[in-house]
Amino acid sequence: MADHQRVVVNGIRLAYRVYGRADAPPLVLLHALGEDSTDWNGVIDAFAAHRRVYALDLRGHGRSDWPGEYGLELMRDDVLGFLDTLSLARVDVIGHSMGGMVAYLLAEEHPGRVGRLALEDIGAPMPRERRVPARPDGPLPYDWAMVTAIRAQIDDPDPVWLERLQEITAPTLVVGGGPASPMPQERVAELARRIRDSRHVTIPAGHLVHQADPEAFTRAVLAFLLGTEDPPR
Repeated sequence: MADHQRVVVNGIRLAYRVYGRADAPPLVLLHALGEDSTDWNGVIDAFAAHRRVYALDLRGHGRSDWPGEYGLELMRDDVLGFLDTLSLARVDVIGHSMGGMVAYLLAEEHPGRVGRLALEDIGAPMPRERRVPARPDGPLPYDWAMVTAIRAQIDDPDPVWLERLQEITAPTLVVGGGPASPMPQERVAELARRIRDSRHVTIPAGHLVHQADPEAFTRAVLAFLLGTEDPPR
């Protein structure tokens, strides 16, 4: 596995790992809440066969800094700063769960920077019942203050996020995890409906699609990224 590298963006250090040929088109992977770049280990080689892959640890996670200031918009701006620092003018992006929210916020705010967008088991940003999680015992590989801040935004999202989904110009693949996922699949379908150039597929593997069924996930996402064929519906 590649070693972590770091760049300073918006006053914090972001850790990332890079895979694939230096001259291949760039692909950025954004992990879920409480995960880090290693969450993609089971699928990263398949993507790296076709892309120059950058797997980030978002702020408050893994080997990136834990600055104590958190928000999905800050994470979006970190990703933009990362692209600028590495002179990546336009990238494809895959985001899972929270990372998918960061990805579509980037595509809304900076449409010219995102070529193709794949969103894994993430719903349209709509209010839901507030859930206050209990902190697990022992040391954590992420900042607990980050969890409480981000969960509050997920439970009560800015209404503008929903309105601006129609402004996304990147062709988008929305992958739902099916009935085994705790994510309401009608919200996944609503996300796809609101993005103009989107397609919606279901891989019935639960919320962690890329872990539970990596072959089906990489087959569908690579078909979409490479434009070789329609992914299974």
